[in-house]
This record gives sequence, C-alpha cells and structure tokens, in this order.
Amino acid sequence: MRSWSAPNVPRLPGPGLPLRLYDTAAREVRETTPSGEARMYVCGITPYDATHLGHANTYLAFDLVNRAWRDAGHDVHYTQNATDVDDPLLERAAATGTDWQDLARREIDLFRSDMEALRILPPREYVGVTEVVGEIADVISRLTERGATYRLDGDVYFSVASAPKFGAVSGYSEETMTELFGERGGDPARPGKRHPLDWLLWRAERPGEPSWPSPFGPGRPGWHVECTAIALRNLGTGFDVSGGGSDLIFPHHEMGACEGHVATGEWPFARAYVHAGMVGLDGAKMSKSKGNLVFVSRLRQSADPMAVRLALLAHHYRTDWEWTPEQLDEAAARLARWRAAVARPSGPDGAAVLAGVRERIADDLDAPGALAIVDAWAAAEGDDTGAPALVRDVADALLGVAL
Repeated sequence: MRSWSAPNVPRLPGPGLPLRLYDTAAREVRETTPSGEARMYVCGITPYDATHLGHANTYLAFDLVNRAWRDAGHDVHYTQNATDVDDPLLERAAATGTDWQDLARREIDLFRSDMEALRILPPREYVGVTEVVGEIADVISRLTERGATYRLDGDVYFSVASAPKFGAVSGYSEETMTELFGERGGDPARPGKRHPLDWLLWRAERPGEPSWPSPFGPGRPGWHVECTAIALRNLGTGFDVSGGGSDLIFPHHEMGACEGHVATGEWPFARAYVHAGMVGLDGAKMSKSKGNLVFVSRLRQSADPMAVRLALLAHHYRTDWEWTPEQLDEAAARLARWRAAVARPSGPDGAAVLAGVRERIADDLDAPGALAIVDAWAAAEGDDTGAPALVRDVADALLGVAL
C-alpha cells in the first residue's frame, strides 16, 4: 500500500537535542536513545469513516517525534498499518450497502489527503492488513509452536497464562483489564475460554465474511496480532517507540507486546510505549462509535490546514482535552501573527528561538511551550535580519507549520 507524499523539511543549523518521552511502561519520562536509525511503529486507522481530530492529534504527536529525531541527526524508520479488514469496517459496509474493500480504499485515500494537508511526515511502510495475512498467520504459527495458543470453535486464542510479561505495559489491575477488554473489542465473557483475558488471534471463517487460507483453516486475523506481525516484519524487536492513542494502552499494546515476546523470546518488544491523549467533544471522547466527530476533511474546506495543526499543537500531546470551534479561531489568529512576523525585514534574535523550540520539543514534546516562544518572538521587534527566515524554518522543521 502506498504511503502519502512527504513535505520538504528545512535543515536547521547546528545539532538537535536528544528526545525525552513519557514511556507508559516505565511510568516516567526517559531519554530515547536510538542506535543509529530510529525505529517507530504507530498504529493506524480502521478505515470505515473519515479522519477525525482524535486521529489527527495522535499522528501529529508522533510527527513531532519524527521531526525531533531527524533534527537530532537520526534517520527514521517509521512504519504504520491500516486495519483494512475488521468487524467495524465490515459492519459499516453492510449497513451502507457498500463493498467493504471499496469503503476501505475510499477512506484510506481520504486519510492520506488529510495527512498531506496537515504536513504529517509519511511512514516508510504503510501496510494494509490484507497485504500481509500470510505473515500474520506465520506469527500465529510461531506462537502455537511455543504452546501459547488453543482452539475454541475453530477460532485460535492466545492463552494469557503463556505471557510472563502480561501487565508490564499498562500496569493495570486484572479487574481494570477485564473491564477495558470488554469495552474495547474483547470478549471476556465468551464461554469456553480458559481465562477471560485470553485474546483472539485468528477468527475462523463466518458466512458472508472475507477469509484467507491458513494452517488453522480459512478465516482472518484478530486485531492485536496484525500490528505485532507488521512491526516484526519491518522493524524487528527492540524498536524505539510503539505509539498510538492512550486507548491503545490496553488491550492493544499490552497484548501485542506479549505476542512479540513469546514469538521471539526477546524483551522488550518496543523500548518505549508512548501514548497521545484523547480529544473530546460535547463531554465525551471523540469516537466513531459515539458519532461525536469533527472531521479533518471538513475543517480544511473552510480553514487553513496550518491553523488546524496549530490548534492541535496548543495542547500537550499526553493531555485529554475537549475541542471547541473557538480554538480554531484562536489558531487562525496565531497563524496570521506568525506569518506577518516572518514577513518583516528583521526581528529579535532567531538563534534564541531555535534553541528554545528545540529545548521544548525535546522535553516530552512540549508543543505549547514551543508555541509560546514563537509567540513572544512575533510580538517583539529586533534588528536580526536573518531571524525571520530562521524562525520560518524552525516553525516548519520542528513544528510542521508552513508560514
């Protein structure tokens, strides 16, 4: 599956700083220490509806990671998936009388255009699950060889008893895990399971559903193992960052980490688990299931995509926050101030802006702090004739805002 087009990123003078991020598994902010190439996997969309601001908030967070690493001199190997076969997609296709493959293609195309408009750096590999079903089945076979799976009415389950590191990512209690598992696509109450938290690896063929051949019979992959297989295929184990929204801490990242550990014998599967906060609307998390969505494609029909990006950057990536239309108005005004400032013949010291923005982004992606530095520069006067061009490049390279 093709990725989207990459924007040009200016090269800034001098070296960038080591990036520190909050690692959910470690429960603390830690320095990332890529060995040469920085490797990152971010979980992608299930393409049954358009990109909303919650998606954009997540992918913008990891775009900042990508930009900070590049500024620090690292080549970045970034992989992302698209869950182009899954229950929600099939259900939406059936409800609308649409072919599920056509629906997935249409929404993935729209997602690509939204990412390009927001100037999100593309992944090196953008992988649809339907492209790698055979490789996913190979990972399930490896888990089976290690005695970690069992059959239930033709389905293949991972036995949580086979996962010695289970709980290491989230740190949640079993009670919390069971509650979240039921809310987030799991089946803790299914009769016949050995443990409520055992999870589906392979769903046996059902009438009217797409299926693929496998050593376990025709069917399709479960949700978590798809990302495990795609990450292993492209990044191997011990990659630097596994990322997504905070709703993926459990079950998705917890269970994927265990699959990677048991399949390879290596730990950690990822060196850091990094999560973006949730965006709300009308008092609830923005989600497709609730229908309380603000779509990026609709916003950019009437607003500059850079204003949309600035509205998201005004919130620290790990915080939960609620969207209001006024935030877009404020971001548009900020964008206008910045563009007017970089159009001046001179300004205050540009090197200080570069150093300050680098410092703020390197400190767990403090984008609001970085915006404040540029705001202060734009509001002042100075005689540095090189400053406007340098600040324009800083906003572009580190914040992704084209002025």
